[in-house]
Amino acid sequence: MTSILSSPDDLRDLLSGPACLIGLDLGSKTIGVAVSDRLRTIASPRLTIRRSKFKADAAQLLELAAAENAAGFVLGLPVNMDGTHGPRVQATHAFARNLANLTELPIALWDERLSTAAVERMLIDADRSRARRAELIDKLAAAWILQGALDRLAGPALSRPEA
Repeated sequence: MTSILSSPDDLRDLLSGPACLIGLDLGSKTIGVAVSDRLRTIASPRLTIRRSKFKADAAQLLELAAAENAAGFVLGLPVNMDGTHGPRVQATHAFARNLANLTELPIALWDERLSTAAVERMLIDADRSRARRAELIDKLAAAWILQGALDRLAGPALSRPEA
């Protein structure tokens, strides 16, 4: 079992050598999945998983992680706009805990406020039909989440105030 990291910054010390990260946008009906390149610079949308039972969803994710030789996961954390944590955050924490019980790969949480809204606006601006937007939104939101985490990893480590 691995621990759940509160930020991609915590991943920095755990990553060595080239290997991709997998980004997840957890919804109640679907899981958007994105994968980075091995140098962890660019996130690409990969697939959308129609949610079923946790074990089946986790098996698909772990199979992908093994096939890609992934170094870890980044889960979007749906924090409310005012910074509070609602039921969706609790569900994400539960998913992360359950996934951590099945893998040694690190799992980092990334504040995903407005990721789906940003992707939806991008698709509307690209004149995508409502049906095409529905087909793409989850995996593109996962790529948006993962790209934010990758950009953070590429920057300097942020110091944390002493407690």
